[in-house]
Amino acid sequence: MSTPLRDLSGSSLLAVFAHPDDESLASGGLLAWCAESGVQISLLCLTHGEHGRGSDGARLRDVRAGELKEAALVLGIHDVQLLNHEDGMLPWINEPLLEADISDAISRFRLDVVVTFDEDGLYWHPDHIAVHERTTSAVAGLGASGPALLYVSLPAGAMRGVVEAASSQPGCSDQILGVSDADAFGSKAPAPTLVVDAGEYACRKLAALRCHRSQVEGSALDCVDERDAPRLLGTEHYRRAEVGARGSIFVEGFGTPVTTAD
Repeated sequence: MSTPLRDLSGSSLLAVFAHPDDESLASGGLLAWCAESGVQISLLCLTHGEHGRGSDGARLRDVRAGELKEAALVLGIHDVQLLNHEDGMLPWINEPLLEADISDAISRFRLDVVVTFDEDGLYWHPDHIAVHERTTSAVAGLGASGPALLYVSLPAGAMRGVVEAASSQPGCSDQILGVSDADAFGSKAPAPTLVVDAGEYACRKLAALRCHRSQVEGSALDCVDERDAPRLLGTEHYRRAEVGARGSIFVEGFGTPVTTAD
């Protein structure tokens, strides 16, 4: 059962993602829980997601920027940095440039933890995988003096559960943020080392997702009943990276550690 941890006002976390809506789907529960516990949360989003659902890229760019601000406020994130890299092109952008942007964001704060995609990119999205790689390199370059790094993935079958729950609702598609294969989410993701049950914050996570109206409206996520949100969206998987600071971190207090066999 989720319980606010009120003694974390001196702690800080940076979430690094590729597109507006990534933050809510991947880590919305943990971010909301951390914010309520006093953690200073910052968000770095590398693109405006201008090639997402919707035909007018120029207009969609502005729409999604506004949606990200709304979602961040719902989650309790007050520091949002939205960069101008082209959506869909992150694997082909100059690697040192992308890494420098991430390093600059890390250097702005005295961070305890950075959260980004695991190596599967939630559902093998190339932009997400590029962010995973460049964030890992940025943190590794700081050595033991850098923040701890956590990778997030989705539990296998979680989005299939969302689609099945929404199937009884008229007018709802079986897509999740434009992805038609719900089973791609979490498919062959690395095993987590920390499982977070953020069920008490799942409705807030769902509300944040719905702020991304251009991508969510009419989709399976739009049809999730709030009563089902804890079951469908409340569990989040995290894995401690081998780079970055070692030792215990405050985020571990939000979940259950998982020991994996070598």
